[in-house]
Formats: sequence, structure tokens, C-alpha cells
Amino acid sequence: MKPNTMDNHKLQNQVLEIGTRLKTPPSKLLIDTVFAVELAQQEHLFFAMGLADIAHTLVAIEKQLIPQAEGKELLTYLLELQAKPDSFIATPDRGDIYTNREAWLAERTTSVGWLGSGRARREATTTAFLLVMRQWLVEFSSTLIALAELLCQQADAHKLSVMPDYTYLQAAQPTSFGHYLLAFVYPLLRDLERLELLLSQLNCSPMGCGSTNGSRLAQGREQLAELLGFNKPIAHARDAMWQADLAIETAAILTTSIINLSRLAEDLQIYSTQEFGLIELDDSHARASKIMPQKKNPFALTHIRGVANKTLGVLTAIAATARTPSAQPDNRLAIYGDLPEAMQMVNNAAALMTEVLVQLSFNQPRAVELIESGWTMATDLSETLVQQCGLDFRSAHQLVAFLVSAYAGKSLSTLTAEALNQAANTVLGQPLNLTDVQLKIALDPYQALQARSEMGGTAIASMNTMLTDCHKRLIEFSRKIQASKTYFTVKQQALLESVQNRWRQS
Repeated sequence: MKPNTMDNHKLQNQVLEIGTRLKTPPSKLLIDTVFAVELAQQEHLFFAMGLADIAHTLVAIEKQLIPQAEGKELLTYLLELQAKPDSFIATPDRGDIYTNREAWLAERTTSVGWLGSGRARREATTTAFLLVMRQWLVEFSSTLIALAELLCQQADAHKLSVMPDYTYLQAAQPTSFGHYLLAFVYPLLRDLERLELLLSQLNCSPMGCGSTNGSRLAQGREQLAELLGFNKPIAHARDAMWQADLAIETAAILTTSIINLSRLAEDLQIYSTQEFGLIELDDSHARASKIMPQKKNPFALTHIRGVANKTLGVLTAIAATARTPSAQPDNRLAIYGDLPEAMQMVNNAAALMTEVLVQLSFNQPRAVELIESGWTMATDLSETLVQQCGLDFRSAHQLVAFLVSAYAGKSLSTLTAEALNQAANTVLGQPLNLTDVQLKIALDPYQALQARSEMGGTAIASMNTMLTDCHKRLIEFSRKIQASKTYFTVKQQALLESVQNRWRQS
């Protein structure tokens, strides 16, 4: 049933935004500077809000809260609106996304008056937000899984690609590029664990909670949760409407994830410099200088670092807005736009890092040169003196430190067993009788990799154990994520089909 007048835009604004309590419409400044921002932050909730409205209407019909005839008519127009027709144009003078949708319906049917039975607009917005966020969490988890799998592949390929490891940006000990890359997989696995727990907490329905403490009108909370594919209703109605911790937790997980990628990006940016020369980005991930023709700027890595900076700001803002008395809208409005935007931004950064790693090249000759030209093998020499000569580690450390000073500006590879034994007489007052063969083995970086054979070390067997474990865990994460993705899609399709097949007007 359509209203008699269709050109009642001003009247609709008054009915929907003013109601009976407010006697004047919102000011133009409020519309232009507040409502416009609010609407822009919520427009991505349109489709999910439609699912919430349809589920609410279905259950309300079954609970006899809405008369069947009006309910069927309302569902007909809700389905039409779900397709987002050209006739739906959201404008700030009509308020937020909920009241814009309501205004569109009101221009077509008086049954829209039943849509708000026992529910605040905040319930519909919160539900839509959770539906969108759980979908984003699934997509983000999939992206992190792909990145972790790629890192594992590269780690496997570079198990014997020796290079110096760096602490304080100083050459420290020999490692492999594969062992280095695998170190970034484990934080990703922890992120995936955190995301799995967050999804289980976030995938609970606020539907049917009234405004803060339920409703006298039957809402069918369990049915609503089931229709929308939620695990269960949120237990406490007031908590359902005003949860602040899950948004903070989401932002925190985004932050931990992007900081892990930022650390990798910063390392790779340093390793790509002429001074290090360990890796080179593909041209497709670089940017040329407009003034210095020799430069190949690692722009993709710089972008990832920038995303980390911005995400830190989002986390701070969300935490700050939540630090209010409970039940305040200001700690909700901004997150509707800021948090999904941050999720997409971090998701894209993770996908970009995956692409960078696929096409990145590692300079093995340069890595060997860096090991041989310095004192990266100093710790291995000290430990060899402990193993082969019976020195305590303090004495061995003291002797090698002396040699570092004595051979300033020279490579450890120039050291001979004779010179080492003479230095031992000087520093320790006793000869060591280390042989040339023993010294050669001590200074061989490939031997050093295999010597680190305990759990977590660089030896092939240790690497294979870690890679097998990582692959196993990633397969399980992928299985769970795919199951969630399929379940959400099936529930959404089932909801829409149930309306089309049973309740829609012929």
C-alpha cells in the first residue's frame, strides 16, 4: 500500500528524524558536517543492514508481532531495496543509513511502521557492523594464510642461502635467508589464533536486545541469531548494544599484524640498499626518482611501513573513544567507518607483501661476501674453541675479542691457526694447538648452519620440522576459515531464499 503523496521528502525527514520529541528539523550545519560524515561511514553497511531487517521482519511475522499482510508487503519492498535500486540515493538530510533506508521504504509502503517494533536503529546498525566485520575477519585471515604459506615456500627454497644475521644492524652470526624469513611466519600464526578467537567472540548476535535491556515485544533472539548465521545471541542485552572491547581487540590484532610486516618491510628496505645489496625488489614494486637516475626506491615496502603508522593511530583513536561512560554513541559512530577501512588497508598491505616476496630476488654471492669480509663467524670460532680446546666460553670470548681488535679492518677469513695459537699464548698464557682443518670448519658458514641442530635452529632437519609444523597449522586454519566463509554464505542465501519462496507477495 503506497502513501497518497510521493513528493513528501520534507515530511519524511520530519517523521523519521524528528519524530514527536523534536519540533524542528536538524540545522544545515549539523547535516553538512555531522550527518554527512556519519552517513559516509555507514554506507558500506547497506547490504548487511538489509539482512538484519529481513531477519527481524521474518521472526516478527512468526511471533505475530507484525500482521502477515503488512509483513509480506514489508518483505517485498525489503527485497527490492536489498538489490539497491537506482531509486535509492542516500542523502545526509535524511540522517544515517538506517533512516535513509526507512525513508525509501516509507515512500512505497505504510508497512514500514512495523519495522522498528521493539528495536532501536542502533540494533540494526550494530548487527550490520558485526556481519560486515566477521566477513572482513574471514577475508583477512585468508590473506594472512596466503602470506604465511608464501613465506614458508620461500623459507624452504632458501634453507641453504647463507647470509649474516643482524642485531643492532651489526653483523652478528651466520644464518640462512630461509631461517630469517621463517621467523616472520610464527607471528602470523599467532595473529591467526587471535583472529580465530576474535571471530568466535564477534560472531554473536545483538539482535532482539531492544535498546539496552530487552523489549516487552517478543523478539525471538535465538531465531534471529540462527537466521543470520551467528553462533548464539549475546547473553546480556545491554552488553549486546554497547560492546567496546571487541573493536579495540580488532584494532589491536590489526596493529600486531601490520607491525610484524612493517619490521619485515624495514629489514628488506635496508637489505636492498647498495651498502647491503642482499635483496632486490622487482621493478613492479619500486619507484624511480625524478631527479636521481641511479635510484630504485623500494616504494611498496615504504607503503607497508606507512600503513603500520596509520593503523597505530586507528588503534589509539578507537581506544580513546571507548574511554567514556557506558552507553555513549561517540564510542561507536567513528568505528563504523574507521575499523573496516583499517582492516581493508592492512589486508591490502599483507597481500602486497605476499606479491613482493614472490618476485623478490636474493643475492647469494653478496651474502657470502658479507660473511667472509667481516667477523660474522666470531661466535662460531669461540664455540669451536670450547668444543675442540676445552676452553671455558668466557676465555674463548676474550681471546676472539682480542683478535677482533688485532685484526681491525681485516676479515676473519685471513686468520691462521698459527696466529690464533700465538694469540692464545698472549691473552691466556697457554697454547691451544687448534689445527688448520678445525679452524677451516669453524669458519665455514654452511657448517655453521648445520651445527645449529636443536629445535628452532638453522640446520636442515630443524628447518624441515618447523616448516612441516607451520604447513600443518596453516592447513587447519585454512580449513576452518573456508568452513566459516561457506557457512556465512549459505546462511545468507537461505535467508533471502526463504523470503522469496515463502513470504514475498505474488
